[in-house]
Amino acid sequence: MRCTLDGLDCVNCAAKIERELNKNPGLEHVKVKFVTKSIELPEEHFAVAQEVIARLEPGVRLRKGQDAEDAPEKKNLLPLWISGVLFVIGFVFNEQLHNTPYSWLEYLVLLTSYFLVGWPVITGALRNLVRGEVFDENFLMTLATAGAIAIHQLPEAAGVMLFYAIGEYFQEKAVNRSRRSIRALLDIQPEYANLKENGTTRQVRPDEVAVGQTIVVKPGERVPLDGEVVAGTSLVDTSALTGESTPRKMEAGATILAGMVNGEGLLTVKVTRPYQDSSVARILHLVEEAGERKAPTEQFITVFARYYTPLVVAAAVLIAVVPPLFIPGATFSTWLYRALVLLVISCPCALVVSIPLGYFGGIGGASRHGILIKGANYLDALGNAHTVVFDKTGTLTKGVFRVTEVRPRNGFTPEEVLTAAAWAEVFSNHPIAHSLREAYGREIPVDLVRDYQEIPAHGISAVVAGKHVLAGNDRLMHREAIDHEDCEVQGTIVYVAIEREYAGYIVIADELRDDAKTAVEDLKALGVQKVFMLTGDDTTVAARVADQLQLDGFQAELLPEDKVTRLEELMAELPNRKQQKLVFVGDGVNDAPVITRADIGVAMGGLGSDAAIEAADVVLMEDAPSKLTRAIEIARRTRRIIRQNIYVALAVKAFFLFLGAFGVATIWEAVFADVGVTLLAVFNASRTLRYGSARSGK
Repeated sequence: MRCTLDGLDCVNCAAKIERELNKNPGLEHVKVKFVTKSIELPEEHFAVAQEVIARLEPGVRLRKGQDAEDAPEKKNLLPLWISGVLFVIGFVFNEQLHNTPYSWLEYLVLLTSYFLVGWPVITGALRNLVRGEVFDENFLMTLATAGAIAIHQLPEAAGVMLFYAIGEYFQEKAVNRSRRSIRALLDIQPEYANLKENGTTRQVRPDEVAVGQTIVVKPGERVPLDGEVVAGTSLVDTSALTGESTPRKMEAGATILAGMVNGEGLLTVKVTRPYQDSSVARILHLVEEAGERKAPTEQFITVFARYYTPLVVAAAVLIAVVPPLFIPGATFSTWLYRALVLLVISCPCALVVSIPLGYFGGIGGASRHGILIKGANYLDALGNAHTVVFDKTGTLTKGVFRVTEVRPRNGFTPEEVLTAAAWAEVFSNHPIAHSLREAYGREIPVDLVRDYQEIPAHGISAVVAGKHVLAGNDRLMHREAIDHEDCEVQGTIVYVAIEREYAGYIVIADELRDDAKTAVEDLKALGVQKVFMLTGDDTTVAARVADQLQLDGFQAELLPEDKVTRLEELMAELPNRKQQKLVFVGDGVNDAPVITRADIGVAMGGLGSDAAIEAADVVLMEDAPSKLTRAIEIARRTRRIIRQNIYVALAVKAFFLFLGAFGVATIWEAVFADVGVTLLAVFNASRTLRYGSARSGK
């Protein structure tokens, strides 16, 4: 059962809710999806989950179902305004009230300001204390301000809580803006489908349409389901899926995918996938799940905060207690004040909130460019790419083969050679088989093709119209001991033998992708040390492609298992195996084993491909190798922003901790070191969403 978490506006809170729910029987594997504020629960455990969440985060409400779109949430700012006005009054007139019979007004004004904004923090600290979770930001703020009240520093106590609340408000706005940006990028979920039945159409939910039924997509509408165009011609906008605005032409026979936007033509589409398996549903699912895979930096900060906060509290206690005992003339109130400054400064919000937000934004920014990254760990690893290995066919080349020449031998005619090859390849889905059938250009009587056998990395064996035909590469001829004089022919060649007699060969041409050379050049410009190619194709063809693209090396005529072996050898050659990563880019179907084995497996052109979505860590939704360059740029930019946050937050806190320990910094400086640095870090992390181009300086 899918449920919504209203009021969930904190990445860290989502993680805490998930951890707490996982402690309950039946909820061990529940995942909280921060992007969509949603959670999948067994219906019988809804009440338990509701109770846990209400106890943990009273501001978050669990309800059944999920709206198509989040309703805008308005935070009640009245307590914040009233608290601010009271604080200003109390701060301005503090001295005048303090030494008069009306000093009780000082307490009334400033403590009212304090409790108006501080009550949620105090109650949160008490709830966590009951559960044994002592050292968090609520505890630190409560302890520091309570201590300030105890030593009659009322303006400081009210000010710390007020500015903390203001910081939380702006932090919440920044996080929500980041979430809305990602939701806007993923706002490709169609609301309805025009189902065509008995000559009429009616609007239904996309999940009500069955495979095989027909839908109508009107001009300007979003395509609701994957299917095949059966009538009509139009240009469609694919930018929501691929990140590119160039429209694609759709006509009868073309595959159209959910999430695309129809142009000016009317399209009739036969549905080929149920909604839950459609491209748009899988994309939404991938981005929702991406937050579950944490980057090493995120994991480190989580552990760091767990030990850092107790250590700071212990240090604060020592500062408050030890100097008055051993330093002549030292007063307890002076050193307690310094300890309170230390507590305020030490709050780890800047790191705990901004780092997950940074990765969150990086993944969202990548999806905007048609790059699906399945987790922060893969985004982090992409930034350490040392070696990039490409498949050839369909990756660096278009994979659109054309028959350019037919050379018969031993008395056979060109027509006989082409016919035998096309008929033998009738059941194959390989691009070369498509090119042979296209060149043949006539209907093939499949009932005349028997004993069809695909020989991996070699070719096809079949009985065609009563004659045994072999069609494949040079290895197939040698494997079957067929004498042939054309071993040294360059290019992609299909050798044909009929009744074990060599009948000739067919020359197949494939073209480089338009951006393949640019992709290789840009990868090297980014500092990728080695760009390699692994292919099962002929050595001469591979050599020509490697030369055209100026690759650092290649290996050809590889069986699928050979590719895995060679990939492992390349991984072993990495100078620093722990830090440097190997990326493999393939088509996601034929290369699934290698994609799975690589440090980072990338499926290129994975749009609509089940194997691509399942096997790869990163999916490039368009057939463009240059997208990998963009993915690495986004990964490195995200890492750079996250490191900025870490260095700045720790440096500022360390500086003010030093000043606070020696009595130079007051609580007001401590507020800046906490709230100010947190806001700076959050706003900086939000920049990860706005990736333009490294070259344009955005």
